[in-house]
Amino acid sequence: MIILERLAGIIDSINERVGQLVSWVSFVLVIVVLIDVIMRYMFNSSYVFVQELEWHMFAFLFLLSAGYTLLYDQHVRVDLFYQQFSPKTKALINLLGVIFFLLPGCYLIIWVSIPWVITAYEIGEISPDPGGIPARFIVKAFVPIGFVLLMLQGVSLGINSLKILLSPSCS
Repeated sequence: MIILERLAGIIDSINERVGQLVSWVSFVLVIVVLIDVIMRYMFNSSYVFVQELEWHMFAFLFLLSAGYTLLYDQHVRVDLFYQQFSPKTKALINLLGVIFFLLPGCYLIIWVSIPWVITAYEIGEISPDPGGIPARFIVKAFVPIGFVLLMLQGVSLGINSLKILLSPSCS
């Protein structure tokens, strides 16, 4: 169990660092949007590159922060009953959710998205709009990377849930 706990700690540390990076990207995104709004409404000018940069950064932000969000148990859930359960019941629900839903779902998205990224890279996919961002594969690569981080955090959640389930003192 010690090895699994260390693995969970490493995964948590990775997603913590990614979360910190993403928080800075969100700050930069606010500045990019502010510049775009000022250019559009004060100078009646807009650039495709800046608009695409906004949604690329938005994709980066949401895809890469999913694991960080799971680390802090901040995903939206409908927990009519969950919050009233004992720690062991919550741990069992989390473990089963990780095994039967989170890990297979993440694996499926990773498996499907990697060829999509590779194809975009191989064909040199660029924005279809004049003045748009080249190298479209970069934004597409955020999909499997984000889901790998989410999957890893699911492994950590599973380990921590198993630890609670195997603990004799927690009821």
